[in-house]
Amino acid sequence: MNPYVLMILLSSLGLGTTLTFASSHWLLAWMGLEINTLAIVPLMAQHHHPRAVEATTKYFLTQATAAAMILFASTTNAWITGEWDMNNMASPVASTMVIIALALKIGLAPMHFWMPEVLQGLDLVTGLILSTWQKLAPLALIIQTAPALDPLLLTTLGLTSTLAGGWGGLNQTQLRKVMAYSSIAHMGWMIIILQYAPQLTLLALGTYIFMTSAAFLTLKTSSTTKINTLAMAWSNNPILTATTALVLLSLGGLPPLTGFMPKWLILQELTKQNLPITATIMALAALLSLYFYLRLCYAMTLTISPNTTNSTTPWRIKTTQSSLPLTISTTIALGLLPITPAILMLAT
Repeated sequence: MNPYVLMILLSSLGLGTTLTFASSHWLLAWMGLEINTLAIVPLMAQHHHPRAVEATTKYFLTQATAAAMILFASTTNAWITGEWDMNNMASPVASTMVIIALALKIGLAPMHFWMPEVLQGLDLVTGLILSTWQKLAPLALIIQTAPALDPLLLTTLGLTSTLAGGWGGLNQTQLRKVMAYSSIAHMGWMIIILQYAPQLTLLALGTYIFMTSAAFLTLKTSSTTKINTLAMAWSNNPILTATTALVLLSLGGLPPLTGFMPKWLILQELTKQNLPITATIMALAALLSLYFYLRLCYAMTLTISPNTTNSTTPWRIKTTQSSLPLTISTTIALGLLPITPAILMLAT
């Protein structure tokens, strides 16, 4: 892709998200979401492969449906209340429509079916943008409108997303689909705690972004998209493979890695709010996700490709990719748990 075109598209992505962040007016927020969607569509279809074009079409139709629902809900709310302010969601019908539309935008269950299919058709870098940056604007709107939303609806969305993300990833052999289900499950953790402690939602989002970035950038560096090719990663790059296994365990939420921190704090807060059953279901759903991360770890670090020889491997060549983003995201994805008290002080 032409670097000038790429620059325009990436700056439009940034502009769309920033517009939505800065807005308290529904039309401006909707405009930001639309700019965001239109900027990523050419990035998704840039390889002109039938799968990429199909994924782009699915994504565009889903996002257009969600945007139309947001516009309809905000117009309904403005018609009832007489103003377009986001913080004045007086109509329960409008607020329910908004949360359903935003759930469709970020892929919360049961509106998650587009997510694995779309991610499977994209290359890893665009998949990374879709899994991280594209979640920010809709989540900002959900956080802003959360006080007006039905708590039962938010809890239901959170629980179903965590369970669907865990169950869906169990039978997958394609790594991009595994990452899509991982994303759905993590979104569920963020939504479940939103009504009680929004700062924990932001903390979970931050750790999710770094862990997912580390996972995607590793897969990009080793050019891996299927589980069976993970077995060759060890002979390719032993150090990277070792850190990747830890990143995957961090995504699963095992101590003493960063991924344990948001899960621990969210379960603690749910227990404080006198919701032990919800906390138990969430903890058990996390085990489902942990199983498929362990499966990837097993394929990567405990199996060796049958054609490995003792001689220097011919494909161990210097990569031209920048390793700095991967290094930073991996370090953060592995080592933030000891500074949890400092992060909590900053968050509250």
